[in-house]
Amino acid sequence: MTVDAVIFDWGGTLTPWHPIEWGDQWRAYAHAYDPHHDEAIVAALTDAEGEAWRLAREEHKATDFDAIVGAAGLVPSGPAHERGVAAYQAYWDPHTYTDPDVVPLFTALRERGVAVGVLSNTVWPRDYHELVFRRDAVLDLIDGAVYTSEIAWTKPHREAFLAAMRAVGVSSPERCVFVGDRLFDDIHGAREVGMRAVHVPHSVIPDVQRGHVDGEPHAVVQRLADLLPLVDRWRG
Repeated sequence: MTVDAVIFDWGGTLTPWHPIEWGDQWRAYAHAYDPHHDEAIVAALTDAEGEAWRLAREEHKATDFDAIVGAAGLVPSGPAHERGVAAYQAYWDPHTYTDPDVVPLFTALRERGVAVGVLSNTVWPRDYHELVFRRDAVLDLIDGAVYTSEIAWTKPHREAFLAAMRAVGVSSPERCVFVGDRLFDDIHGAREVGMRAVHVPHSVIPDVQRGHVDGEPHAVVQRLADLLPLVDRWRG
């Protein structure tokens, strides 16, 4: 069996896992949106996001950033929202830096004729992810990316994985490798669709974010650089 594509999760995989206080992201947004009512806004946004991720976890339904803002009773447009988004992104900036192994790994995969893809469960828009990848000199090394903020489903739903395959121009799941840090979303989901699954076990996944089953990976790597020899063996 050969390998035509390697598709990666983003948060906790291509960018290292960072523990954060979850409300702080919304506190940054809310203070910029309306500093006179920021704590009430934080509570509403936190509840809206919690419900969005519950639906993603239990029903694998996707949503996006503006939908969460709207569900919190705010207007996802105009100057206040724009200030909030800028503050939100500034909060996340230090938590989004790409693992140093990524550029040499992606370069080596593409030199071998192996397509590189990204599939991320995310509410963030494509342009924000691409801003991050461009900042870290990664964007031009990605052959295709799917962000669930743009589609109907989240991992582990098979349609999310099939969308990622289409994005990199591959039709056979058995010729794809998926790399991720979550045993439910990434490993279980990839195996269910027929991909090889590689686990990067460095993220501390809160119990509330775990699914009902842990997938069994085909392999475990302790750092992304360890993936290349594994892919070379599978390519035969």
